[in-house]
Amino acid sequence: MTVRAGREFLAIPGPTTMPDEVLQAMHRPALDIYSHEMVELTESLLADLSRLFATKGHSYIYIANGHGAWEATLSNVLSRGDKVLVLESGRFAVNWGNAAKAMGAEVEVLEGDWRRAIRPADVEARLRQDKSHSIKAVLAVQVDTASSVFNDIEAIGKAIRAAGHPALFMVDTVASLGCMPFEMDAWGIDVAMSGSQKGLMTPPGLGFVAANDRAREVHKTAGLRTPYWDWTERDGSEHYRKYAGTAPVHLLFALRQAINMLFAEGLENAFERHRLLAEAVRRAVAVWSEGQVLGFNIGEPSERANTVTTVTMSDGYDPIALQRYCKEKCGVVLGTGIGELQGQAFRIAHMGHVNAPMILGTLGVIEVALNALDIPHGKGGTEAAIEWLGESVSA
Repeated sequence: MTVRAGREFLAIPGPTTMPDEVLQAMHRPALDIYSHEMVELTESLLADLSRLFATKGHSYIYIANGHGAWEATLSNVLSRGDKVLVLESGRFAVNWGNAAKAMGAEVEVLEGDWRRAIRPADVEARLRQDKSHSIKAVLAVQVDTASSVFNDIEAIGKAIRAAGHPALFMVDTVASLGCMPFEMDAWGIDVAMSGSQKGLMTPPGLGFVAANDRAREVHKTAGLRTPYWDWTERDGSEHYRKYAGTAPVHLLFALRQAINMLFAEGLENAFERHRLLAEAVRRAVAVWSEGQVLGFNIGEPSERANTVTTVTMSDGYDPIALQRYCKEKCGVVLGTGIGELQGQAFRIAHMGHVNAPMILGTLGVIEVALNALDIPHGKGGTEAAIEWLGESVSA
C-alpha cells in the first residue's frame, strides 16, 4: 500500500516546482518574433534581470542551462592559456573550472572541502602570492547545491580587492538568485551567471549572464569568443541577435510571469521566506541528528544555505532507500547525494515556489520514512519545525 496518490512534490534542488501561473503563461500562441511586443518583452526581461543581479551592467539571456551560461561567461572574457583560480567548496565551482580547462584555460583549484565555506583569507593570501598577476579570473559559487554550502561572496570580493589583484571576480548564482541577497555591483563582482529552473521558478532552458564595464573591456580582447555566446554579437541592433536567432518565446513568457510574481512578493520578503523555511528544515534535521545517524553536511550553521540542505547518513544506513520510500510510498522526491557524497547523503531543497505546507509536508514524509525504515533519529523533528515557524511568523 502507498499514500502517494495526488500530485508528486519535487523537493530536489532544480528543476523546482513551477507555479501554476508560470505554466499558464506559456499556454498561448507563439508571438511574432519581429513584433514590437517581442522587443518590449526582451527589454523588460533584460532590465529586470539586471535588477535581480543588482547591477547597472549588461544582462544577457541564453537558450541554455547553467552549464551553457558557464561557457558564456568564460568565452567572453578569457583567451587560450589564461589562468583561472577556482574556489572549491563543493562540486560546482570545480565543474565550472573543468569547463574552463576544456576550453583551453589553465586552471588552479584553491582547495577547500565539502564541509565548509570558502575562506576569504585564503583567497587573499593566494592572490598576494601572484605577483605577476597571471590569474585572470576567480570563480566561485554563492551556493553549491551538492554540499549545500553558502559562501560569503561579499567577503570574498573584499579579499580580492584587499590583495590589490586585477583578476575578474566571477560568481555562479544558479542556486541563490531570487532566493538570497546578491549585490553584484556593491560586492565588486564583474561577471555573474544563473539559470531559470531554481529560484526563478521557470522551466529549465534559460541561462543568464550579467557583466559590468570592467568585464566588457576585457571582453574586447578575449580570444575564446564564439558567435553564439559573444556579447558583442548580442549587443547588435537587430532584435534577433539578442538570442543569436529565434527567441525562446514561451520560456520568456514563463520567465516574465515568474519575475512578476517575485517582484509582487518583494525581493526582501522572498529572501525572508526562504530564510524562515530553511531554518525550519534545519530545526528538524538538528532533532533527527540526535539519533547519531543523520547530520548536517555543513558543520558551521552560518555557512548553511537558505535554498538547500544536504543531510548525511552514517552507520551503513542507505539514503537511497529513504529516497525510494519517500517517492514511491508518499510522493515526495528528495535530492540525491552527488559527487563525493554519492550514496552518503540526501538533499532537501527549499527554493523557489515553496511555502510552509510544502516544507512541513516534506519534513513529515521524511519522518514517516525514518520510522518505517527503522533509521535511528531524534523524535520530534517536524514538531521542531512547526514550533520555529509558529514563533517566527507573526500573527
